[in-house]
Amino acid sequence: MWRNSRRGWGWPVIVMHWLSALAIFGLFALGWWMTSLGYYDSWYKLGPWWHKSVGISLFALTVLRLVWRHLQITPQAHGTRNEQRAAFVGHVLLYVLLLVVMASGYLISTADGRGISVFGLFEMPALITGLKDQATLAGDVHWYASCGLVILSLGHAAAAFKHHLLDGQDTLRRMIWPLR
Repeated sequence: MWRNSRRGWGWPVIVMHWLSALAIFGLFALGWWMTSLGYYDSWYKLGPWWHKSVGISLFALTVLRLVWRHLQITPQAHGTRNEQRAAFVGHVLLYVLLLVVMASGYLISTADGRGISVFGLFEMPALITGLKDQATLAGDVHWYASCGLVILSLGHAAAAFKHHLLDGQDTLRRMIWPLR
């Protein structure tokens, strides 16, 4: 099932969801680990290269997700009216934090005027440079927004398990396999 239905998500949404989750947690772990690297460490340049390349790829995937979400119907939400409102607000915050993390990462990486190499295939140009303390301010935003994104993502997962295990709903199942 490629398209979403009122009952469940289609394959494209499911794949994009899990690729995004993997990238978010992988990038957070890699970013945290990179802060401990010394200048002469063999990963000192390779770690950031991977981090930036996957980050730009995640940005493209997020744009695709948002376009797909706009073009498709959304399955009926489970839970009480307050739970549905909380889910809506939570999803909006997830997307906002994700975009803030990626924008701030871009501003850190391009502060010196150089573009970002994406897996050595192409370069994302530096469009915004030379702002006062650009890398430092963007770095602070990147760190705190990343922490917020991971915490909110864990809450998102906890809510899915709550709906699945305590409420007996198919919320988790329909993000794993398309339902008709």
